Amino acid sequence: MLSAIPINLDKIKKENLDKEILRAGIIAELDAINLYEQMAALTENEVIKRVLLDIAKEEKTHVGEFQALLLINDKEQKKELEEGKKEVDELTD
Repeated sequence: MLSAIPINLDKIKKENLDKEILRAGIIAELDAINLYEQMAALTENEVIKRVLLDIAKEEKTHVGEFQALLLINDKEQKKELEEGKKEVDELTD
């Protein structure tokens, strides 16, 4: 993983551990997406580019899986995500 997990998971309260594990998973997947898309942009080999972009797309699915689990396990996160979407909708209407 390119990014360091921003907190020491050993110091997390047991009731928050799953949420932090899911967030660390999201961070790892976003790192992977960035890496594969950057490498795809650098290569001139169309086969390698296509495979890298396909892998990046799979990683985006993984982000969605982790996010879905996080929203089940963190009601505040779900509420704030919905609030953020509402704010963007208001600014872009």
